Amino acid sequence: MENATYTTLTRQTGLMREMQIVANNIANAATTGFRQEGLVFGEYVKSVEGEPSISMATGNVRMTSMMQGGLTQTGGQFDFGIEGEGFFLIETPQGERLTRNGSFSPSAEGDLVTNDGFRVLDAGGAPIFIPPDATDLSVAADGTVSSNGKPLSQIGIVQPIERHNMVREDGVMFLAEAGHEPAENASVLQGFLESSNVDSVGQIARMIEVQRAYEMGQSFLDAEDERMRNALKTFLR
Repeated sequence: MENATYTTLTRQTGLMREMQIVANNIANAATTGFRQEGLVFGEYVKSVEGEPSISMATGNVRMTSMMQGGLTQTGGQFDFGIEGEGFFLIETPQGERLTRNGSFSPSAEGDLVTNDGFRVLDAGGAPIFIPPDATDLSVAADGTVSSNGKPLSQIGIVQPIERHNMVREDGVMFLAEAGHEPAENASVLQGFLESSNVDSVGQIARMIEVQRAYEMGQSFLDAEDERMRNALKTFLR
């Protein structure tokens, strides 16, 4: 197999991976708190003494967009949106996770939990408890939860120490392997939810571009295969 074929195959692999990412973005355009993802392509050049160098495209680095999503007013007492940087801190069986999906509710035990039943944590990493007799519940911009004017807890709003090294889990949850720290430029809005930050039109346009690029690469591989077959036929005559 010639170098041109190897180079095209690596490019095709990266394009296929990007197509999967773009399709997932479009599918989650209406998912609360979803963060658009992209793929970064790089070039790998290998040089062997006495031989032509080989340049191959690699698409292995995923990047998550931190652009603010639109805030939709729901009026829900336990719906919270973050304006600015930061994530809600969530407790899962696998450890602490970060999310922008602020659709919460009190559990039967009184803990504030996500739709999946994971407990929401406060600024100190402890579960947030909502007393059953709490009335007139309000949340301040800094995340302080109060009932009848008395503070109960403070919703933990954090940001990852290494933002670009977060690992995405189940769409709206992230693992910050390098740890997290308090978010300074964030405000909590009660009665709001943040929409997905997916640019649907831009993603559809990108899908068309990727598809055309993939088809062009496939045409080259087909032509190269035909050329090699003809060469072999000529040689064997």
